[in-house]
Amino acid sequence: MHYSASRIASFKALTFVVLTFTLTHCGYSKEEWDQKLREGEALRSDLNAQRQAHDKCESEYASSLHVVDDLKRRLKERGLSLQNLNASLEQQKRALDEYRHRGEQLEQIRKRFEVLRERLKKLSDVGATVVVRDNRMLIQLPGDILFDSGKDVLKKRGQEVLLQVADIIRNGPELSSRRFQVAGHTDSQPLTGGNFRDNWGLSAMRARSVLLFLTKPVERGGGGLDATHWSAAGYADTDSVVSNDTEEGRRKNRRVEIVVQPDAGEMLDLNGLVQ
Repeated sequence: MHYSASRIASFKALTFVVLTFTLTHCGYSKEEWDQKLREGEALRSDLNAQRQAHDKCESEYASSLHVVDDLKRRLKERGLSLQNLNASLEQQKRALDEYRHRGEQLEQIRKRFEVLRERLKKLSDVGATVVVRDNRMLIQLPGDILFDSGKDVLKKRGQEVLLQVADIIRNGPELSSRRFQVAGHTDSQPLTGGNFRDNWGLSAMRARSVLLFLTKPVERGGGGLDATHWSAAGYADTDSVVSNDTEEGRRKNRRVEIVVQPDAGEMLDLNGLVQ
């Protein structure tokens, strides 16, 4: 059905009159109705914006899932997985914690080592030398101070030196609880005569003499140290500190060493602590 332009215009005019009548008689003015219309348009605009934002988020989320799936696929192709990666990170964390803990232990060991070294430095006044050698802390005592040539009987001067060594060890809690080894050493000159047959016998018996004196009760003139913390060994000329080609070198190699035994937590490079 077709309507003429005049009839359409009349219909619009009639509609306007009806709406105006309706608004007027329903309690709303035209301005108020226009305001409601504008508010409705604003709400529809906000709703559309929210829908667009929601659609964008959905799209980005779907894209992210696609990226994650692609990464998982690539990791799987390389024989990896997120579980393996997490396990690897956990292992690295444990390793870092262990490294930090080891560093703290090392610092404690270094401090104890410094205390020991400071206490033993007093022995330099009696001709002893405190050194770190082969990852062990040693008190080196010249053999010529302790014994006559080819003998294993302590000289008077040797006993005086050992009493001072024992006094420092006995009265230092950091030392008295330690374990020690007395090590006898000779030069490379063949041993002739005597009861020892060779340098092995001489070095071992000299170490024995020092050990027995250090662990003899104080009231009997000894060092009074706990014998259960001590042992003895003879090395003959197998562990020289210098060449035996000169008399001075042979004199240095004729020695007795008191080895401060490290505990299980100190099995590390002590040389690095004295740099």
